[in-house]
Amino acid sequence: MAFKLTPYQIPGLIVVEGRSFPDERGFFMESYRAMDLPGDQIPPLVQDNLSRSHKGVIRGLHYQKEPSAIGKLIRCVRGKIFDVAVDIRKGSRTFGKWAAIELTEQGNKMFWVPAGFAHGFQALSDEADVLYKQTGYWAPDDDCGIIWNDPKIGVKWPIKETIVSAKDAMLPALDKAEINFVSK
Repeated sequence: MAFKLTPYQIPGLIVVEGRSFPDERGFFMESYRAMDLPGDQIPPLVQDNLSRSHKGVIRGLHYQKEPSAIGKLIRCVRGKIFDVAVDIRKGSRTFGKWAAIELTEQGNKMFWVPAGFAHGFQALSDEADVLYKQTGYWAPDDDCGIIWNDPKIGVKWPIKETIVSAKDAMLPALDKAEINFVSK
């Protein structure tokens, strides 16, 4: 079963779609198959993370700086989310720009967010479970982020009544963030 990869809004971002086979019993799908994802676009993935969020929760905008930078392949396995990626590659013509996509439990759609982007999402359903695969491991010394409501970025979060963690509420604005990515 091959996956279809479609470039999305900002160079580097990719929508990954696989096939799903629904019937009267439910459905079947291959949710991930390394041999079907070209290594020049999506590097090997080494860790899975799963989060559950209530409606309105925003997680992000997170990234790990070099040398521990990671890419993420994001899937919503239950509910619906508004998934956001912000280009933080200095010198990029899209630096500070954001792209968003709705991901749901329906079908077999994922969103590839490579290193050099900050990532976050907002739960749009009463509960949302998000599974993401990463190209590297969590490195606390390189763990960084940008405040979710930075006016210079201007993400248009769909739900106005938000819930964020104390840690995410203290993240800096883009112009104060520790960023060491450079556009290639």
